[in-house]
Amino acid sequence: MCLSIPSKVVEIDEANNALVDTMGVKRRVSLDLVGEPVGVGDYVLIHVGFAMGKIDEKDALESLAIFKEIAAKMQSGEIDEREGDLGLADRLS
Repeated sequence: MCLSIPSKVVEIDEANNALVDTMGVKRRVSLDLVGEPVGVGDYVLIHVGFAMGKIDEKDALESLAIFKEIAAKMQSGEIDEREGDLGLADRLS
């Protein structure tokens, strides 16, 4: 199973590569596989160095909030990282 964290496009170069910010970590990814225009400020989902598609800002921000909540609970020990669903089952039902 893959997990893709929404990443915000910070800049785009002439070769159609973007600098993205994923929860404070910046990296370069290709935009060549995205089937619609991508601009600075858009959110994308990434897999192995390629943006696979855009994600609506509202959905991206909601997902990021959930990821941050899970990370905080893992750091505090409230969620054991070996727990199968990382506590998501309760949030999604």
